[in-house]
Amino acid sequence: MNEIIGSHDVLLVTLDTLRYDVAAELAASGRTPMLTGLLPGGRWERRHTPGSFTYAAHAAMLAGFLPTPASPGPHPRLFAGAFPGSETTATGTWTFDAADLPSGLSAAGYHTVCVGGVGFFNKLTPLGSALPSLFAESHWERAFGVTDPDALPNQIDRVAEIVARQPAERRLFLFLNVASLHQPNWFYLDGATSSAGDTRASHAAALRHVDAHIGRLFELMRRPCFVIVCSDHGTAYGEDGHVGHRIGHEVVWTVPYGEFVLS
Repeated sequence: MNEIIGSHDVLLVTLDTLRYDVAAELAASGRTPMLTGLLPGGRWERRHTPGSFTYAAHAAMLAGFLPTPASPGPHPRLFAGAFPGSETTATGTWTFDAADLPSGLSAAGYHTVCVGGVGFFNKLTPLGSALPSLFAESHWERAFGVTDPDALPNQIDRVAEIVARQPAERRLFLFLNVASLHQPNWFYLDGATSSAGDTRASHAAALRHVDAHIGRLFELMRRPCFVIVCSDHGTAYGEDGHVGHRIGHEVVWTVPYGEFVLS
């Protein structure tokens, strides 16, 4: 990462609430061709989230604690704040002298931008402003949120405006939180109704929708660009009686992760 930072733009995309098992199934069956075509080996990496709901997971990730590989560690991190005794800071780790990654990248000359999706990025309350405030520039509107079926295309339209006005000589760190997987997602499944509610099948349909649109995001990004695409946490659809997240269940803690370079 010490060779990447300063020479590449950085894009962090969180597919909010995406389950690992659903992502892996769709990748294996060829139903998410855009993402599968960019992931190393065409497969998601199985990882564990640092938090079981959006705020906790993103607070950790934006401090450099990305989802951890599910195999025994320790696992060196890509980014790390300077911290004595850290066992996951290695030679290849890019370290920063700040409390959070956006501030560290800003000090390294990056323009930092947040395009929010779910409520923790809506800037309507002090809590909804906490994460966006880490960035030099932040964007949210209802058309980016969980109730709009076109949230991702709307967000990408905003990204197009952001990228178009970036000076060529300044590097960009863009964070995009995609709300489409989060409930409600029933409207992505053909024939579904609001009365039936969200299901694992509608969750999968939402991921297919994301895959159909996210290619335009990657086309917009300047080259070279280092990309991380991952989930912040999963969610339950009745497993062991659980519905939702912020619980200690396997389908919540296990998330898909991928990284690659657009060149």
